[in-house]
Amino acid sequence: MDAQMKKGLLDVCVLALLNHGDSYGYELISKISTVIDVSESTLYPILKRLEGVGQLVTYSREYNGRLRRYYRITPEGKRRLKDFDEEWQEMQRINAFVHGEDK
Repeated sequence: MDAQMKKGLLDVCVLALLNHGDSYGYELISKISTVIDVSESTLYPILKRLEGVGQLVTYSREYNGRLRRYYRITPEGKRRLKDFDEEWQEMQRINAFVHGEDK
């Protein structure tokens, strides 16, 4: 898979998971890894970038005597998911056209 496409899909996977509830890094990696290969060294820069563009926020909570960083989707992140859905619908129409299924 093209690296840029994978990066964009990872963004959407992160936001989609967070749309179902707050989560922390290891949990995100575990869930996303079931559909696309992702490592800590890939995920954490994505989380930092999504936070930088306002699509998620972070907070810390104590867990087993240490602080764990959690991530929460923002309204901007929800808008990005909606935009992705519209883009995905367009890609499906293009795919159908390419394969002669647009009739």
